[in-house]
Amino acid sequence: MNPNKICFITCVSDEEMYQESLIYINHLIIPDGFKIEIIKIKDAEYITKAYNSAMRSSDAKYKVYLHQDVFIINKNFINNVVDLFLKHPNIGMLGFAGSAKIPTTGVWWDSKCNYGKVFDSHSGKMELLSFLDINGEYQEVQGIDGLMMITQYDVPWRDDIFTGWHFYDLSQSMEFIRAGYQVGIPCQVEPWCVHDCGIVNVSNGFNAYRKVFLEEYAKNLFPY
Repeated sequence: MNPNKICFITCVSDEEMYQESLIYINHLIIPDGFKIEIIKIKDAEYITKAYNSAMRSSDAKYKVYLHQDVFIINKNFINNVVDLFLKHPNIGMLGFAGSAKIPTTGVWWDSKCNYGKVFDSHSGKMELLSFLDINGEYQEVQGIDGLMMITQYDVPWRDDIFTGWHFYDLSQSMEFIRAGYQVGIPCQVEPWCVHDCGIVNVSNGFNAYRKVFLEEYAKNLFPY
């Protein structure tokens, strides 16, 4: 693995949206000696399979799996992420919204202990989505949202059971924890990114994959 390389990985179905996302990536401050790699995945069959393919094709130590509608507005993003990983080698993956205790519904936002901060448009208008305050450099959590997932170790995505577009993010969070790593959300004074997702559609297999998730990980979840 190249410790001085960061790879941005995106499944793309909307070229115009993706090009806007790239504008923000291309304006990030790049640490001295660092290289940026960008992997664009078109016509992905499903997200875990696409992410596994990209993961195996890149030698970058740091990988950023982000949606095409995510815009990184913190220009020091790379420095901030790499510094946090270097200081805390036990952190395997970082995200920007998630839960310290995923409830037995399997739906992280049903939790009473959510963390993170992001500008988000899931309600139909762009607004600040802000959860519990984080004391310290990061908050350890049990699951993060898939809008952006940043890793410093490669753990295979469960493309054997998640063959769609839902619950791959919570599954990957659990897989990192099973591998002995922490999953965390960094402390942000101001949000580091914008998620211009529009009103979220949780149909198209959501409940089917929620069932798959619960069957695989229910014993690791916290009751309410």
